[in-house]
Amino acid sequence: MPPVTVIDPDAIENLRALSPDDDDAFLKEILTIFLADVPERMADLHAHRVDGNTAAFIRAAHSIKGSSSNIGASEVREIAQQIEHDSRLQGTPVSESQIAALEAAFARAKTVILPLLG
Repeated sequence: MPPVTVIDPDAIENLRALSPDDDDAFLKEILTIFLADVPERMADLHAHRVDGNTAAFIRAAHSIKGSSSNIGASEVREIAQQIEHDSRLQGTPVSESQIAALEAAFARAKTVILPLLG
């Protein structure tokens, strides 16, 4: 299995192609939303891990998986998908270490995304 990329350049180019007048406006808007939303969903993961609300925990992981897939944040998507899967399988939120791995992957993605925002 090939290594997972932090940000898939093809996904970025696909979003870039949707920007009118080649100004990257759409790309920047989507990336900005991603950078704002994922930390909120990660806070939800922490909160619902503590309060034991497995359904809400799984929804937060699913949301992260979807938004990261939209922008090509492959590593974030893979970890969020695993968190979602494991939580469904176990019937309880996953360990804090899996959330920490997701946060680290998001930090790596952010270092690739910020320069794209100019």
